Amino acid sequence: MEPTDLMEPTAPVFDIQRFSLHDGPGIRSLVFLKGCSLHCPWCQNPESQETKPVIAFYEDRCKKSFECIAVCPNEAIRLEGFRVDYGRCEQCTRCVDACAYGALRLIGERLTPQQLMSRLLADRPYYESSGGGVTFTGGEPTLHHQFLERVLTFCKEAGIHTNLETAGTFSWVTWERTLGLLDLIYFDLKILDAELYRQHLGAGFARMMENAAKLVAGGFPVEFRMALIPGFTDTPANLEAVVDLFQALGKNTIHLLAYHNMGEAKIDIIQGAQPKLGLARHTDEQWHRMRRVFEQGGIEVLG
Repeated sequence: MEPTDLMEPTAPVFDIQRFSLHDGPGIRSLVFLKGCSLHCPWCQNPESQETKPVIAFYEDRCKKSFECIAVCPNEAIRLEGFRVDYGRCEQCTRCVDACAYGALRLIGERLTPQQLMSRLLADRPYYESSGGGVTFTGGEPTLHHQFLERVLTFCKEAGIHTNLETAGTFSWVTWERTLGLLDLIYFDLKILDAELYRQHLGAGFARMMENAAKLVAGGFPVEFRMALIPGFTDTPANLEAVVDLFQALGKNTIHLLAYHNMGEAKIDIIQGAQPKLGLARHTDEQWHRMRRVFEQGGIEVLG
């Protein structure tokens, strides 16, 4: 890639998972971008919700050597409890570099499109041999339009398959042209009741519904998914609402994702405000019953 241009847009990338066999066809790299416009109570990546980078504290790794105190210029290290005082911390990462045990870690590295592409291109042979590519997720990746437009352009030029995972609350005016650069769009449905959506997730219901219709009507390569969250998205009313939406849109396939609570383990490392729901996973019987709602509505469940 070319040397970094200081005028290039940047975005906070908090993880790049290589050799993934999910989130699209073939072997893929998953690029996780920080920042989200919603606040789902069941979020699996609570560290992604704020756009600003943050230093996480893994208490189980801390040996209390306190090398971090010696290097912190802002007296942002606490001796007891959660190690970092976020009110003082400026994410200089000196404490991260000083910690020999990995108890402190910066979540959210600002990269330019060229810097990201230099990492992705290392796995290009795997994409080509498997029919894979790159999936952009988060957080809500559409918050970083200029950055992703550049990356998607580079991927298109390099012949790399691209997928975007979105909750659908993006600005159509901003994204319409850029959507044409994508080979696949995973549209994550959640709650299809306007008031419950606002109550549990935040603003954007009307825009989400409009974007779903525009993507289908425009012939974009969109596939719908839904995580079945106990008490939130798995209710009979919500399942029927999804069936009604699909019948209106003329769609007949959906990816169903099983609930898991692995995201709750990450709340404490950033002192997150997200609640720990402690929900039980669905039984096989419950899962099959929910699948039947879609199948009886003429919708094929893909996974």
